[in-house]
Amino acid sequence: MPRTPIDITIPNLTGTLALVTGASDGIGLGIAGRLAAAGAEVILPVRNPRKGEAALAPIRQQTPHANVSTRTLDLSSLASVAALGETLRTEGRPIHLLINNAGVMTPPDRQTTADGFELQFGTNHLGHFALVAEILPLLRAGNARVTSQISIAANQGSVNWDDLNWERSYDGMRAYSQSKIAFGFFGLELDRRSIANGWGITSNLSHPGVAPTNLLAARPEIGRDGETTARKVIRALSERGIFAGTVATAQLPALLAATSPDSARGKLFGPRGIGHTNGAPAEQKLYSRIRSIDDAQRMWRASEELTGAQFPTD
Repeated sequence: MPRTPIDITIPNLTGTLALVTGASDGIGLGIAGRLAAAGAEVILPVRNPRKGEAALAPIRQQTPHANVSTRTLDLSSLASVAALGETLRTEGRPIHLLINNAGVMTPPDRQTTADGFELQFGTNHLGHFALVAEILPLLRAGNARVTSQISIAANQGSVNWDDLNWERSYDGMRAYSQSKIAFGFFGLELDRRSIANGWGITSNLSHPGVAPTNLLAARPEIGRDGETTARKVIRALSERGIFAGTVATAQLPALLAATSPDSARGKLFGPRGIGHTNGAPAEQKLYSRIRSIDDAQRMWRASEELTGAQFPTD
């Protein structure tokens, strides 16, 4: 089925310093490339430096004078997060745009981060939580917009409040949903706290819908030797234009949320097709599971306790 082309116009971003996590491949790489093409300087914090350097080549091919560079970051290690924070603070440059895009999904068994957190919760939520705390002075200096990438999985499941790290029993998909609900809480609470404390940051959420990204591809580093059955199904649907977008269209909600002057703070952006799985990007209703302010504050406190990260109150 022929697709109707879907795209958005990104404003001129000359003079903007952007940071995009998870940008060494897939959606993140596409987002970084679009930002660079619009004139932004883009930093790609990557876990694998060699893969990160290789990712710069297609961006420079598309935009020969692109100002792009890598830094080292492993979101599953609080020490690595702290090291990147120190590097960026030493560089001392205001950050105007942060897209928290990196993530891991459903490893074949329960795995933990370097700090002992369940891998998905520790990487998808706690790693980004700690990163924002580390670079908050730079985000404040840049009056930054922070866009955090959640998932349609945040519209199912719940937070396992009595066992956030899934030590008593484990369900990979439920743990993934929890990580994205927690991350949704974070993005919304960050905006509320910015308003209350005068940080000058705006924060919102996005999700890519459903697309054949690398999230469910072979990931030897987490013990997945081949792509999952789910990814094969999604790829087949995407090729037919049925209930699934493409890697290119999946980039658009985050780009809209992060760059459009009309994208509201404290809101969620995703595809506007059936079930918000594909289609043009647009603002949508917040998922019911991330609307509770009390639960968002509870998750914030738990995240501070687990990571040791501290946010100022002024």
